[in-house]
Amino acid sequence: MASEALSRRPVIAMVTGGKEPLVDGQDGFEEFFDQISAAVAAGVDVVQVRERNLPDRILFEVVTRCVDLARGSETNVLVNDRLDVALAAGADGVHLRACSVPTRIARRNSPARFLLGRSAHDLEEAVRIVEGDDLDYLTFGTVFASRSKPDVSPCGVGMLREVARAVNLPVLAIGGVTADKSSEVFRAGAAGVAAIGLFTETDSSDRFGEIRRVVEEIRRSYSRNHA
Repeated sequence: MASEALSRRPVIAMVTGGKEPLVDGQDGFEEFFDQISAAVAAGVDVVQVRERNLPDRILFEVVTRCVDLARGSETNVLVNDRLDVALAAGADGVHLRACSVPTRIARRNSPARFLLGRSAHDLEEAVRIVEGDDLDYLTFGTVFASRSKPDVSPCGVGMLREVARAVNLPVLAIGGVTADKSSEVFRAGAAGVAAIGLFTETDSSDRFGEIRRVVEEIRRSYSRNHA
């Protein structure tokens, strides 16, 4: 299933750990799992668990629960940085940071069809990361101004277009991407979008309905630009 996730278009990835990341000992876990359930029900392709504040044991339990919630669906659960936790919890892959274990080491110690991705922030970094590495996808940004990273200057759609042309991998645009702006990133050659606020910054009490609406809007946007 994991390898099929990146063959669909567009690839829609929900990244957790936004403005209110999980903290051990605080309430909010059930709300977090409700969000994961809503994403799975809406057909999100990838859920990237990015919870840096959690102790190892709690992070393992959170990822294990996410894997259980996604079981039997088309949603793939990835873990940010922590290859050990991803493997132990039976996740579908890991999103590696610049300081993470090298891709070749992660691939050597991972099962077949295990997804490996990395982030890049400019053209030179993107080409260097991809060259000689056995990656499945690349996340590129920050494309637009983002609430989750207010101090980071956006690189813009033009740079995204250059990266999409330069690398032979699916490129997911991240940073300030909304359903309305998704048309711009798709015209620039992005294979999909990865987002935090897109799925969490809503006033709607109907979380399942809101996430499904966002997913449907993004898919329609992709279809309009690739008809």
